[in-house]
Amino acid sequence: QHVVLYPLVAKSLRNIAAGKDPLEGQRHCCSVAQLHDHYSLGYPDLDELQKNPQPLIFDIEVLKVEEPGSYQQDPWAMTDEEKLQAVPLIHKEGNELYRQGKVQEAAAKYYDAIACLKNLQMKEQPGSPDWIELDQKITPLLLNYCQCKLQCEEYYEVLDHCSSILNKYEDNVKAYFKRGKAHAAVWNVAEARADFAKVLALDPSLRPVVSKELRSLEARLREKDAEDKIRFKDIFS
Repeated sequence: QHVVLYPLVAKSLRNIAAGKDPLEGQRHCCSVAQLHDHYSLGYPDLDELQKNPQPLIFDIEVLKVEEPGSYQQDPWAMTDEEKLQAVPLIHKEGNELYRQGKVQEAAAKYYDAIACLKNLQMKEQPGSPDWIELDQKITPLLLNYCQCKLQCEEYYEVLDHCSSILNKYEDNVKAYFKRGKAHAAVWNVAEARADFAKVLALDPSLRPVVSKELRSLEARLREKDAEDKIRFKDIFS
């Protein structure tokens, strides 16, 4: 049977197939208002269907057949036990994608694993042993996620997540190091130096790595100063 809103659904599907935003041209309102708001959907056949509703027949084409056990549920659809079992597998998949250089895909996997654990953590009393145990499983996943975001140059997200970790675990060297790199990237020089100093205080063996980051920061500062001098010279001349 014809569904009144099908032409709008069809337009969204066609936008997806063309690589466009499925909601392109729509505004936030009820579906009936959407119909009245669009005198043309941009497709003559859909316009005609909207004007003259009729029974529809759909041909469904099978694109692939998945082997039993190969289908992976979305985290929201899993039971608590399934979430716990899925996290190590998702974590492993994220690590493999990262090794392959697929950073965005790896970040998505780490995010899914974090979502599973966060969902379980919400059911526990904050600060309880079970809550803390789950939080300690979340932390390394969140650090992996931050590493991906560093490479994607999404520095402010790294700052937020690393700060949230350090608010609970003041001795987390990796969180200080990643936050220091993010601070350096957005020109928070004093904050970057403070974080790198904290890394050295917690783990002196990382001095070569920290020294490299500080040298890189100083070189960028000298380059920026030189650019600023040229720019201001042109302005005042």
